Amino acid sequence: MTQSRTHTCGELRSSDEGKEVTLAGWVDTNREVGANLSFIIIRDFYGITQIVAETEEMVKVFKGIIKESTVQVTGKVRIRSNKNDKIPTGDIEVVPTAVTVLGKNRNAELPFEINRSKEADETTRLKYRYLDLRNPEVKKNIILRCNVVSALRNAMNEEGFMEITTPILTASSPEGARDYLVPARKHPGKFYALPQAPQQFKQLLMTAGFDRYFQIAPCFRDEDARGDRSPGEFYQLDMEMAFAGKEDVFAVLERVLPPIFAKYGTYNRASTTPFVRIPYLEAMEKYGSDKPDLRIDLTVTDMTEEFKGCGFGPFEGNVVKAVKVSDCSESRKVIEKLLTDAEVISGVKGYWFKVGEDGEAAGGIAKFVTPIKDKVFSLLDLKSGDLVVLSAGNRSQAVKGAGTLVKTFGTAIPGHMDKEQYAFCWIIDFPMYEIGDESGELEFCHNPFSMPSGGLEVLLKAERGELDPLEIMADQYDLVCNGVELSSGAVRNHDPEIMIKAFEMVRLGEEDVKSRFPAMYNAFTYGAPPHAGIAPGVDRMVMLLSGEESIREVIAFPMNKNAQDIMMGAPGTVSQTQLDELNISINQTEEE
Repeated sequence: MTQSRTHTCGELRSSDEGKEVTLAGWVDTNREVGANLSFIIIRDFYGITQIVAETEEMVKVFKGIIKESTVQVTGKVRIRSNKNDKIPTGDIEVVPTAVTVLGKNRNAELPFEINRSKEADETTRLKYRYLDLRNPEVKKNIILRCNVVSALRNAMNEEGFMEITTPILTASSPEGARDYLVPARKHPGKFYALPQAPQQFKQLLMTAGFDRYFQIAPCFRDEDARGDRSPGEFYQLDMEMAFAGKEDVFAVLERVLPPIFAKYGTYNRASTTPFVRIPYLEAMEKYGSDKPDLRIDLTVTDMTEEFKGCGFGPFEGNVVKAVKVSDCSESRKVIEKLLTDAEVISGVKGYWFKVGEDGEAAGGIAKFVTPIKDKVFSLLDLKSGDLVVLSAGNRSQAVKGAGTLVKTFGTAIPGHMDKEQYAFCWIIDFPMYEIGDESGELEFCHNPFSMPSGGLEVLLKAERGELDPLEIMADQYDLVCNGVELSSGAVRNHDPEIMIKAFEMVRLGEEDVKSRFPAMYNAFTYGAPPHAGIAPGVDRMVMLLSGEESIREVIAFPMNKNAQDIMMGAPGTVSQTQLDELNISINQTEEE
């Protein structure tokens, strides 16, 4: 039996009329018209082709084949009498002379209709992912991902970067998320860790004398799922540059990304370069987020002073933030539903009032606004038809609440979101330190390997009490697109003296640094070049390009929200023999 094919199911055209061809694919549909006529669609990776059975014998052959079986069809191409201009092969059909079943579907009942698999619940889709991926609408996202990865590789090569793979089994390192640990059989009681990112390795490559490194790097973090984050495993375009700073990194990405978004994106508009740069503190004050969606025209205004003493309990002694939504014609019911939605997301209650046709405050908390109308209306430049939504609490709560109001109302109220575009921005000047929520003490705000802006001098000033440590900025930056953080990066702290001093600020001494990051610390003592890098997330990038809301739609075999691969049964149990070889005992009671 031969399994060859002369053409794919997306290839034949009217110019192939009269040819003897062999196709192979899955039986997509079989529509019987009578004993001597049926129309069969076969599907492969490339498309679909109509097969017409015109004899009783051939109709019976196809009738005996269950949908989704793989078949080989040999026959002659002819022009269709009823052409279908909605598909590339719609001008032709194939009249079969021979049909061979290559792979029999032994399941009469499918878990879902293949071309409607996206309507099935996620658990079923993930369990039968190999069937879900047969759906051309699902498959196209994986094809897009392949094309984007290829384009990224080509672009990075053209920029003079070398692709170097770094280890998957490495040492556990504190990088902000939980490690996945791997027991070491030859070293009882010790563990490898899967890398949260190739951070230390890429910096060591710079120290080793490689000038420009990149990698489509797998990263592993034991963290919870959300719409734009897959649990367990994800991929990033990891890059690092020696003898480089922030401007060099920005220049590379602003050359690499726009052509890819222009070619593969769902939307045909994108920010021009250079991308807008927004300091972190400004982003938090103006947009209520360090991931602003610049497609939305709503911004945040601080109203703490204006509402001081207004008599409204939730505002008293708290920070108050306001978002003006101009020309809002929505009803009270709609407004309060949106406020409830925002509260579910942020955990911060929202409030509102509108400006009526008479120019007075109406609805919501209007009675508390009326006595201070002049200063509130003046600051927000209010007019008839404007809606104002507000959040209050400590500074963190008020900012978070306002940011959620911007996104919720900006998305829902017509006229405030120019959706069909890619709006990029750089978030810069992140704080180096913050006060930890749990510890109540000074901690690193983001990446401990970032260079403090001002270097050793600002750290010494803080040590002498001449500068508040919370005012120290890090030479760190994020790339944001449409409200999604695509990437974090930084100019690295390559100087051991500065590194020690930076860690001393958070109560960790030289010995702590040496023990936690021995390779990096020792390497830097041999003369490290200044270097900087960044790592845009490939999964998130493809999610944005495809227009999907869930990152799982652009991953071939994703885990579910509970970090389970229900198709393969992972995580699963292992034998006692395997545990004994690894010197591991399990003391947790097995769940019933």
